Amino acid sequence: MQGEFKYQRVLLKLSGEALAGDLGYGIDPKVVDDLADQIAEVVKGGVQLAIVVGGGNIFRGLAGSAEGMDRAQADYIGMLATVMNALALQDAFERHGIFSRVQSAINMQEVSEPYIRRRAIRHLEKGRVVILAAGTGNPYFTTDTTAALRACELDVDVLMKATKVDGIYDSDPAKNPNAVRYDHLTYMDVLSQGLHVMDSTATSLCMDNELPMIVFDLTTKGNIARALRGEKVGTVVEAN
Repeated sequence: MQGEFKYQRVLLKLSGEALAGDLGYGIDPKVVDDLADQIAEVVKGGVQLAIVVGGGNIFRGLAGSAEGMDRAQADYIGMLATVMNALALQDAFERHGIFSRVQSAINMQEVSEPYIRRRAIRHLEKGRVVILAAGTGNPYFTTDTTAALRACELDVDVLMKATKVDGIYDSDPAKNPNAVRYDHLTYMDVLSQGLHVMDSTATSLCMDNELPMIVFDLTTKGNIARALRGEKVGTVVEAN
């Protein structure tokens, strides 16, 4: 199985909403189990995998801030939500025979390790999935920015952003039936056209470090493995 995949070290960005599935809130056990099946396939194939998980299925800092809550306080609550998701993922992974570690940017020694770059890389080299929780540990930074930052720190080959649509469109395909899907874009295209793939901080960080990104549909089973084999799945965003 070793060598089957085009990319050997990968960071997967999961939104909290993806874990909610059709429930719309909380964690759907079926979604998490399906995800664990897909992760098991690539990890057993020799891929080193880190995961950054959001918390929007439980609490969104921006939404709390919009309702009048202090932005920093709301963001900290959102970070705690990502830790809950990370622990749920870890449980599912280990039930599927995948060894994993949760590393949190906010110190929670009873339930996770602190995020230490060298330790995270060592886990990856030993075949463990590293689940990165609590964002960057700082308010005002999204989990998209966390994903870009950690991907650069861990020297991954590609950043995979899991969504509910099959790539990047020129407009919202749920609202515009004539929306056009892109197979390939540059980061400058994303910024200049205002395509809301990730926030501008995350996009700029990927561009500055020439880190390729694949935006793909997580709801189609097997897409993670197909994308990592180099098959045409979703939209590829590169420096040029």
